[in-house]
Amino acid sequence: MSFQANQRAYNPPARPIAVICIDGCADEYISVSIAAGRMPHTEAMVKKGYRGLVRGALPSFTNVNNSAIVTGMPPAVTGICGNFFLNPETGEEVMMNAPEFRRCGTLLTAAADAGRKVAFITAKEKLRTVLGDGIVERGGIVFSSEKVNEAKMVTHGVDDAESIIGKPRPEIYSGDASVYVLEAGAALVEQGRADFLYLSLTDYMQHKYAPEAPESLDFHAKLDEQIGRLLAAGCIVAATADHGMNAKNKADGSPNVIYVETLLKKTFGESGIRVICPITDPYVIHHGALGSLVMVHLDDTSKTEEIGDFLLCQTGITEVYNREMSALKLELAPDRIGDLTVLCGRDYVVGKTPEHHDLSVLKGGLRSHGGRYEEMVPLLLSEPLNADYVRKAQGDPRNFDVFDFACNGSN
Repeated sequence: MSFQANQRAYNPPARPIAVICIDGCADEYISVSIAAGRMPHTEAMVKKGYRGLVRGALPSFTNVNNSAIVTGMPPAVTGICGNFFLNPETGEEVMMNAPEFRRCGTLLTAAADAGRKVAFITAKEKLRTVLGDGIVERGGIVFSSEKVNEAKMVTHGVDDAESIIGKPRPEIYSGDASVYVLEAGAALVEQGRADFLYLSLTDYMQHKYAPEAPESLDFHAKLDEQIGRLLAAGCIVAATADHGMNAKNKADGSPNVIYVETLLKKTFGESGIRVICPITDPYVIHHGALGSLVMVHLDDTSKTEEIGDFLLCQTGITEVYNREMSALKLELAPDRIGDLTVLCGRDYVVGKTPEHHDLSVLKGGLRSHGGRYEEMVPLLLSEPLNADYVRKAQGDPRNFDVFDFACNGSN
């Protein structure tokens, strides 16, 4: 049942394959949880198989990296360069929450065409709508834990999806939303209804809690229990993350924000400058639309170099690229980004204006992502690597190689 997707070949074994995107999972979450004895199944899995680090796609946001993972391609190919962007065709700021924004097919539909029983289960409904097209038509199952109660056979490949594990819809702002995804995936494998799964979680817990927090340890223990179920059901299990997570606060605990549009308009005038925050999505309680990367759009592009040089001189700004260099160095689609791409330091976030962001939704400080310091994420595999993939792991492996490692890495 080999197949190809986007010029990449996949030769999966006949065994069930479950690929997990642990949203927001910086590697220290795994290390701390294993050290605390809270992830015994995962610890045993990587001792037998493989554990390493891989480089995610930038911006290190959810839509960008999940799109890359299910296509095996960087944002330059997928066209998904943020959760939110300025549409050059309309001049409107819009969510990238529909499949028409994606510029290539997914390996999930290719696997279904090859005869695999595909299940794509997400915590966030937005990912189901962006990446789930074409699977149900090929006999697969697609739903989100956020709206599991709305699943219908014609649109999701299953009626009464809550009956799969006998639990009602969880609250999206909870760890339960992620655990539900793994419970459903494990149940579908145990019931023989799926043998090629992509299970994508939500990063609510990582936004709220540092790795050593008791709440985080309890959460990862619950994930580990379900990983154990997938292993017991005979799955090859591979896990990675879409991005890491870092605290973004000043010494007094308040968010450490650089308001880029405010700064630029104060210096260069009120007109002709628009800042887009690509982290923007419906889940504002996670991050208040504050991340580690923004796009700057200029009416007068002759000022691009001057404004870029000014931004690079600001404390907390670490990288600024024009459109051409952003496309080259960050692997982005040039028509889906700003005239400048601005990234900040590990403990900073960049935003638009103070009025644009409601910081009252952030309780207990800000943890967020989007830039260079959230780019490196774990890769976990339940099988030992063959010689070719040992070499690949020693090079520049990417999180969007995870299906490649799962399907080809242990043959």
